Amino acid sequence: MKKVVTFGEIMLRLATPDYLRFSQASEFTATFGGGEANVAVSLANYGIEAKFITRMPKNDIAQSCLMNLRKYGVDTSGIIFGGDRLGIYFLETGAVARASKVVYDRAHSSIAEIQPGMIDWEKEFAGADWFHWTGITPALSQGAADACLEAIRVANKMGVTVSCDLNYRKNLWKYGKMASEVMPALVEGCDIILGNEEDAEKVFGIKPEGFDVTATSGKVNAAEFESVCKQMMQKFPKAKKVIITLRGSINANHNTWGGVLWDGQRLYESPRYDITHIVDRVGGGDSFMGGLIYGLLTYPDNDQQALNFAVAASCLKHTIYGDFNLVTVQEVENLLKGDGSGRVSR
Repeated sequence: MKKVVTFGEIMLRLATPDYLRFSQASEFTATFGGGEANVAVSLANYGIEAKFITRMPKNDIAQSCLMNLRKYGVDTSGIIFGGDRLGIYFLETGAVARASKVVYDRAHSSIAEIQPGMIDWEKEFAGADWFHWTGITPALSQGAADACLEAIRVANKMGVTVSCDLNYRKNLWKYGKMASEVMPALVEGCDIILGNEEDAEKVFGIKPEGFDVTATSGKVNAAEFESVCKQMMQKFPKAKKVIITLRGSINANHNTWGGVLWDGQRLYESPRYDITHIVDRVGGGDSFMGGLIYGLLTYPDNDQQALNFAVAASCLKHTIYGDFNLVTVQEVENLLKGDGSGRVSR
């Protein structure tokens, strides 16, 4: 069995029910989520050995989070304990022309106060095939950025494939450094780079000519992003593949969804899905990454199949409440075969 290690923050998610605004809500629905943990849950669902590493406080909320991860088959043995709090994020789900909103309450979380040397990366990567991180982790603090860089360098030394999701979050970079200052040293050690139509531009100033993300009207031309992939690979020559997710936003409930993969010679384009009734799009990119890692590990000589699996898996995530993508390989394969009818399975 293949083994994947992910590293980052998991938070308590408090969401308003039934599309209520924050000002209307008298209660919140509590779940857990975070980019790298979401990827680990996806992979565990697909039968991959998935280990999630973070730093948590020793309290009942963190214990509940651990139980939640274990319920889905994620290995939590590498998690270390310390600090005073688990981060929180509040979610107001948008509808039609009203966008969703996220408010973070994660300052001074346990993972934000991590330092290099706290995790024995050689031990955690023993037997691992893959290491995944996102741009959210180095945005938390200098210590988190340094610990992430430490992990990448050990993974490189041990021959472990490294992937990253650029995941630019402007509201997180608060400790005196910009993403453009910190991210290059980390991305240099990556074999697989994932981003969306904004990440490459916001972090590295790389963008397709004449493209405006705010004016897609649900239509995104995949060919426009070949230049982005080429520029990324030129900047980071260790990378073997660069992948861009393509989201066309018609409104908060209706998106188009697809992706492209550049392997250095050829641009692969996925089928495009029309997602007309979104249940929850939070974690959509993470579900894509989980599907992509599974696809690249399972179909190592078929990038098209790996990309198609990732997009189909993420399409299904938009129908599931919460951060985690709780779908099976069979459900993804059924959608790939064209079964998107939603008929009752009896």
